[in-house]
Amino acid sequence: MSQDKPTILVTGGAGYIGSHAVKALQRAGYGVVVLDNLVYGHRDIVEEVLKVELVVGDTSDRPFLDRLFSTHHIDAVMHFSAYAYVGESVTDPAKYYRNNVIGTLTLLEAMMAASVKKFVFSSTCATYGVPNIVPIPEDHPQDPINPYGATKLMVERILADFDPAYDFKSVCFRYFNAAGADPDGLLGEDHNPETHLIPLVLMAALGKRDAISIFGTDYPTPDGTCIRDYIHVSDLADAHILGLEYLLGGGNSTAFNLGNGLGFSVKEVIDAAREITGREIKVIECDRRPGDPPALVGSSDKARTILGWQPQYPDIKDILSHAWKWHQKRHG
Repeated sequence: MSQDKPTILVTGGAGYIGSHAVKALQRAGYGVVVLDNLVYGHRDIVEEVLKVELVVGDTSDRPFLDRLFSTHHIDAVMHFSAYAYVGESVTDPAKYYRNNVIGTLTLLEAMMAASVKKFVFSSTCATYGVPNIVPIPEDHPQDPINPYGATKLMVERILADFDPAYDFKSVCFRYFNAAGADPDGLLGEDHNPETHLIPLVLMAALGKRDAISIFGTDYPTPDGTCIRDYIHVSDLADAHILGLEYLLGGGNSTAFNLGNGLGFSVKEVIDAAREITGREIKVIECDRRPGDPPALVGSSDKARTILGWQPQYPDIKDILSHAWKWHQKRHG
């Protein structure tokens, strides 16, 4: 562990985005402790690939958190642990409010008891709901249309109130569609169940799925399918380092969008995947899903201006080729 740089507690560090953030922290010379309950996280990724300390436990367990903060010198927290299945949040909102809101509040109180007051929060563009304008700026009204987005917005509001009351500083990153995999091939996306388009398309290319479903081909977009802003997971991780350094340097609490500002339609993603993989990918056209906006694209001008963030992999083909390399290794 590096002695000259702070030590960061990464909750959910055994998951998809969290593990990439851990790797970025290591590369930047930070000490890292991962906290994960392993409901969705992967022990082998933390212990065998990243080779950092893994503490297994839950953010809702206050005595456990107090022990963790008393036995480790933690300078700041990056918080990735959350349930993130939109559909499940609709059918079981209690699970989402308990974990995403109460679990986070418990963590924040434990942090303050240990005098740790710098927090980087994994939020989401789902806090905006259906956008009035595209690309979406940070000052766009936040009006989520599902419990998942509502839980993330509630945490953002808690953090906004904690700053003047307790001098608790935070950065909220509102992600658009995290995608891709570590360019070195060490980390990638491995959810169960999987709901994200790019891994589903690649599983179809591998023959692990019969086909990929397109939900709606009659949207007011150039090819009739939904447009989304895909952001490479390594670019997300890099933004978290910049956000952390902004806070450690005395920055004020704020929120940033993380997106490419570029939209790709479902059909464009599938066509690019066919090109990258060289495989035929069967498509089934289905009806629209309720609550899917035609286009979700974010403006990340604020992150570029204030943090100096510059995405390295904005091209959908780079995102897909890195993900394909990972999926062949993990599932091929």
